Amino acid sequence: MSLVIQGVAATDPFREVVARKVHGLLGRLRIRATASDVTFSDVNGPKGGLDVRCGVRVEVPRRPARHASALGTDLRVAFDGAIDALEHELLRDRDRRRDLARRPKKYFIADQAAHIEGEAALPPVRRRRRA
Repeated sequence: MSLVIQGVAATDPFREVVARKVHGLLGRLRIRATASDVTFSDVNGPKGGLDVRCGVRVEVPRRPARHASALGTDLRVAFDGAIDALEHELLRDRDRRRDLARRPKKYFIADQAAHIEGEAALPPVRRRRRA
């Protein structure tokens, strides 16, 4: 997986923290991402306040890319908020896909509704052929 971090100096030790947290999150959730982007930007410039925005984007094969962002007073606060939001987004997507896969199909439900109460739970009776 390729990880691109923008907005932080190449010599800043915070880059290692970002890489470790992103890899840790994807490993813990068992997501095989093809690419990840972490972008930091200064929203308000020299005015101050909540002015650092962190955006995290993860690309997963055969699914749309997931994105989360957060604002903070410094890089660490913004990144922690964005990584928490991304975790929530990925868990929600996984739960949604899992629920759709487990839902009974319409023909199964129609077959169960056609049986008399209690009859659907019994296995079919096999009759022996007489020769």
